[in-house]
Order: sequence, then C-alpha cells, then structure tokens
Amino acid sequence: MKKPFLLAVTALLFTAHLLSAQSGKVFDNLSVPSKILKSDRKFAIYLPPNYETSQRTYPVLYLLHGAGDDQTGWVQFGEVQQIAEKAFSEGTATPMIIVMPDANTGTRGYANDAKNEWRYEDFFFQELMPYVEKTYRIKTEKRFRAIAGLSMGGGGSFTYALHHPELFSSACPLSAATGPLTLEDTKANLKRAKPDVTYTDAEIEAYYKRQSVLELINSVPDDRKKAVRWYIDCGDDDFLYEGNALVHIAMRKKEIPHEFRIHDGGHTWTYWRKALPTVLSFISDAFHQY
Repeated sequence: MKKPFLLAVTALLFTAHLLSAQSGKVFDNLSVPSKILKSDRKFAIYLPPNYETSQRTYPVLYLLHGAGDDQTGWVQFGEVQQIAEKAFSEGTATPMIIVMPDANTGTRGYANDAKNEWRYEDFFFQELMPYVEKTYRIKTEKRFRAIAGLSMGGGGSFTYALHHPELFSSACPLSAATGPLTLEDTKANLKRAKPDVTYTDAEIEAYYKRQSVLELINSVPDDRKKAVRWYIDCGDDDFLYEGNALVHIAMRKKEIPHEFRIHDGGHTWTYWRKALPTVLSFISDAFHQY
C-alpha cells in the first residue's frame, strides 16, 4: 500500500509543479522612486510563465489604464494575466512582460502639464522605463517594445508613440481620448480642469501641439510614416468615437499605415477585455522573426 500511495503523492506534486510552471505572476503594488515627480510611483508588472526558471529576456508591453483606475486596473478588471496566458498557450501571442504604471496619483494623466510643473511623461521615459528595463530581463531594442492603453491610456499610447517613434514597434490605442481638436478647445479644457490657473498663449499653444493627436499626426515627417505599427480600436457606441474616427481619416490622408477597427460596444471593460487578445496578437507580429 505504501508504494502506490507514494507514487500517487509524487504524481500530484509533479502535476502541481507543472501547473505552477505554466502560470505567470503579477505584482501590482511595486514602486519606483521619482525625482521628477518627487514621490514614489506605483506600477504593476506581469511576468510570463517560466520567467523565474529561465534566463531568457522578453519583449515588453507598456499597458496604460484609463481615468479613475490605477496600476491595478488591467490586473483586476482587465484580467490581463488570464487573457495573456490563454493567448500564449494557443500560440496567438508570444510570451512577454507587461508593465502597468499608475497615472492616477497626484495629477491624473500621462502628460506633462501645460506649465511643465507636473512632468509625468518625463518620468515615464526618464525614470520608469529605464528602471523596469534594468530590473527585469527585458529586451531593450525598439522592435521588442510596444505600448497600448484604454481611454486616457489610449491617449497616452497615441502621444507616447508619436513623440517617440524610435522607441516603440507597435502602438494600440483602445477607445482613446485623442486630445483637443483646436487651440480654443485646449484653452477651454485647461480652464475647466484648473479654473484658478492662468496660462499664457505660448503655454496653451505648446500644450496643444504636444497633446492633440490630430496635430501630431499632421506633423509626422514623411520619413517616419511607417515608424510605428498602429492598431486603433473603438466601440460604435463609445462617446470617444468621433475623435478616433477623425484620427483614422487624418492617418488615411497622411498615408500613415494603420489598422482601424470598429466593433459593437461602448466604453466598458467588457469591450476592452475582448480587444486585448487581438492587441497581444498584433504586437507579437513585430516580436516574431519571419
């Protein structure tokens, strides 16, 4: 009786080990010290299956949350671990590290503010990205780096990839906030956000040129039209549909290659969970060798 019992226990332990090895890990309460923002900034990270037992380096996706969420949004509501590992196991995406920063503490958003006093974008590129790519086994070439996000994070995906096309192989804005359409919109938005602050015309114009996705697209040099692979997705019932449609039209006129998808749905986590597998597959096309 003892031998069969030991064999059964051994089999169970081996099965448990295999299941453990097939699952990645999420850490959603990590932080990095920021001199730029004068605070510790939280981030979450997903490490793919076998990360801890291998020595290989991995591609990276920076996945940005929307307004009102924080670094845990894609973990809790987006179910990023389950969706990613299903894609990996089915072969529709390649294993990758996913970094999810918090842009909800202090001043909300991924941009430097109009007076350049709150410099979140500078923090992202000068502190967060170097920190995680030094701390974790991340491939640092452009080809193996992608960015995506929803709503406010979709806007961040647009502006970050347009500001730094040399850093990202792919960008996937979902239901994106595309920024002000005109200088007057910019002035009104800034006034509404901080009614007690006075901005100069130069500050308003600089902010508009930096944060308007349409303005950035119209300013893309001819030799950079193909610098980033674009996948843009928005629901047909989404209140941000107009901005995304205008961006698509501007890209067509500018002859910037991109994928533009409209699906049934609104501004909801149900929509974004359905969109994420396609995003992972799209960015994996740049990670692969053909």
